[in-house]
Amino acid sequence: MSAEVHTSTVTRTVNPFWYTCRKNPLMLAGIVVLVIILLLSLFAPLISSYEPTKINIKDRFAPPSAEHWFGTDEVGRDIFTRILYGARLSLGVGVAVVLGAGLIGTVIGSISGYFGGRIDQIIMRLMDMILAFPSLVLAMAVAATLGPNLQNAMLAIAIIKIPVYVRLARAETLSLREKLYVKAAVTFGIKPWRIITRHIIPNAISPVIIQVTLDIGDAILLVATLGFLGLGAQPPTPEWGAMISVGWKHLLDYWWYPTFPGFALFLASCAFNLIGDGVRDILDPKANR
Repeated sequence: MSAEVHTSTVTRTVNPFWYTCRKNPLMLAGIVVLVIILLLSLFAPLISSYEPTKINIKDRFAPPSAEHWFGTDEVGRDIFTRILYGARLSLGVGVAVVLGAGLIGTVIGSISGYFGGRIDQIIMRLMDMILAFPSLVLAMAVAATLGPNLQNAMLAIAIIKIPVYVRLARAETLSLREKLYVKAAVTFGIKPWRIITRHIIPNAISPVIIQVTLDIGDAILLVATLGFLGLGAQPPTPEWGAMISVGWKHLLDYWWYPTFPGFALFLASCAFNLIGDGVRDILDPKANR
């Protein structure tokens, strides 16, 4: 009996991540799905011999077959190929936007919480102004104002995501600045910027990481939504939302056109959400109670 307990303890110590994944099969399923999507997108040129933007009118609206697994679109482009290349775009943009927003928001929130006073008031009122608008409406307004393209869509999504990380980092900083090691650093005359970068941000990063993993799926959906509305990636870019935007008009006659890009978007979003829930269980002790 004691040997079994000892073996279990060693397993937890040696590989806590794998042990946690075994306890959380949904997180493991999300990781498997995400890895499959990433591998398919990375090896897209080897998996498919078609070009994602090459027009072939004679094969327009071809149904799913051995030649075209997911069928073709209105100009004969292979939908399976476009989904593979679209995964690079949708996942890459979602991850990049959330990581950028998380980094910027964490730095701003740490500065706001550490210095307090007028700086804190100005920063938090600006964040409150952004949070006062519905996120999708604000993203649409920013993207429409700057112009309909993928870069502006990324900027719009980053703007609506930053306040969440500012509030998270500020809340953690308000608690951390009262810790003895921070007060000791102040007593020894260490500069505020060094205290923030060396003592505040590293210790406030856990809730930010949790929020990042949970937000990636939402960011992918927002990118697709703006693409669907014509405010994101523009044709002929193989982006899932833009593909659905054109394909839904042909749903009754050519069901495969919007169905397969929509299913890919569903799988990617679910995978990130499952992984985010698992990361929260690992990093947030309160979630395990």
